[in-house]
Amino acid sequence: MKIDISLGQPPELADSGAAPTAAVYGLRTRPTTLTRFDGPSINVDLTPPGAYALLAVPLWKVTDTVIDLVDAVGHGADRIVPRLTEATGWPERMALLDDALTAWTETGPRPAPQVLRAWYRLRHSHGRIPIERLAAEVGWTRRHLLNQFRTQIGLTPKAAARVIRFQHGLHLLRLPGPRRSLADLAQAVGYSDQAHLTREFGSLADVTPAQLGTVVPISSRFNA
Repeated sequence: MKIDISLGQPPELADSGAAPTAAVYGLRTRPTTLTRFDGPSINVDLTPPGAYALLAVPLWKVTDTVIDLVDAVGHGADRIVPRLTEATGWPERMALLDDALTAWTETGPRPAPQVLRAWYRLRHSHGRIPIERLAAEVGWTRRHLLNQFRTQIGLTPKAAARVIRFQHGLHLLRLPGPRRSLADLAQAVGYSDQAHLTREFGSLADVTPAQLGTVVPISSRFNA
């Protein structure tokens, strides 16, 4: 997830058109294409737990889409773009943004401890822990975990595990040194076979593993 504040012309996405000047980009479970990206901007990468504390909306409302920062945060967000544009330099802009983020976060909710534990377990297992086991570990039913996780993280545990596993595969694919075979990569990440790996990369990124391994990402992870 990220906040993108354009100081020039906002970017444009193939599936949703021009983004707001100050935009919140949710987690994605399908690919999109940036068709225009001109001018300076400020990007703030957000972890899902951090985004839940910052934004005034359930995170599932932001998944696979882009919304205006004013709609997501409210209080004072409509004033941040003019102030950043009028600032005399980047140090002043960073100070203004830091103050705004601190103020928004102070009034926001906090993820439930059970959701945080489930999130970190998924991250640390690279998406390979069974959801039933995850629910048992946090002491919730599977359905309750699904509902709370979707609200506070933006995806269901199963969908989050799928994206985390893909990102782990992408990380291994881009490691320096001898390139491992796709069959070995599939086994290391937990896919059933190379065909499963290729399908998942195609579904989530619309390219093959070999193609994606050569792309330099702007931002490719949602970290803990």
